[in-house]
Amino acid sequence: MQTEAEVLTDHTDVICSTSIKRIVTGRNAVLAQIETLMQQLDDISTLTRSISGKTALDWAMKQDYRCGCWLMEKPEAAMKAITRNIDRGIWRDLMKRSGMLSLMDAAAREQWYNSLEKEDIPVVSEANILSTFEQLHHNKQEVFERGIINVFRGLSWDYKTNNPCYFGKKIIVNNLVKYDKWGCGLNWGWRRDQLADLERMLFMLDGKTIPDNRHDVTIRLMDFIRDNPHQQVFEDELFTIRYFQKGSGHITFKRMDLVEKMNDIIAKHYPGMLAAK
Repeated sequence: MQTEAEVLTDHTDVICSTSIKRIVTGRNAVLAQIETLMQQLDDISTLTRSISGKTALDWAMKQDYRCGCWLMEKPEAAMKAITRNIDRGIWRDLMKRSGMLSLMDAAAREQWYNSLEKEDIPVVSEANILSTFEQLHHNKQEVFERGIINVFRGLSWDYKTNNPCYFGKKIIVNNLVKYDKWGCGLNWGWRRDQLADLERMLFMLDGKTIPDNRHDVTIRLMDFIRDNPHQQVFEDELFTIRYFQKGSGHITFKRMDLVEKMNDIIAKHYPGMLAAK
């Protein structure tokens, strides 16, 4: 059996340096060509304007349908926006390939993606890529543990089954499903994210490959509810999930050995809470 540290390392290898060099070199070459193209376009616009043919913003766009195009804007502002858009795409791809996203809970992933929407995102360079992912790699255990803590914090203590000190054999969550005139369905939102996060954490603790998000437990549960309208119990290798018309879901764990590993992480962050266990 792999240790927890070994499991995490398998998912967070730093991207190889040759790939980084290729990405940065290609990115710089693309931006240089775009800048040259914009200067050429600006020169052509100067010429067409001098003969009353207006600028590229007029003759290069469809009549009565001007959509935004950075190539038609002032070069300095345009290059800044184009560079930011290209760098944003590169950072997203690098993060996905690094494996770090699999360690993050939904809230952490949303925070990462939101940070890329800001105007001051880091420039894609070899130094920035290496420093960013070395730091992420260094903090991978903390990132993973934070995901478990966030799932734990998201439980409702309105139910006696949910122990405010640790994960028990069963947890109860509100608003897991919805009932309306069309029948039962899985709620989309933070509850769905919480269930997917929980499955992902258990898979990682077990040293197994994390399911693709197109086939995670929430998708399988949604399909089960749709295909079995008269049943209210879903089961797989990790959970038995019983759902009710009031919207709550009773989630029973099948692998208590993995639950104990989660409790060890909770005890690490909240010393003394598991003393009575």
